[in-house]
Amino acid sequence: MIFDSLVTRARQSIAKRKHYNRLVAEIDSFSSRDLADMRADRSEMLYQVHKQIYG
Repeated sequence: MIFDSLVTRARQSIAKRKHYNRLVAEIDSFSSRDLADMRADRSEMLYQVHKQIYG
């Protein structure tokens, strides 16, 4: 029971990290010009992604 819980939490944590890394890579792929066109700030986007995934 306890082992199953640990394994489940580990899998969830790995899935969250993979999702976070994918989103960060996508944000990092935007050029400064792309961000200016979207009127977006890279650091704010990264903050929002972190907040969305990890709470």
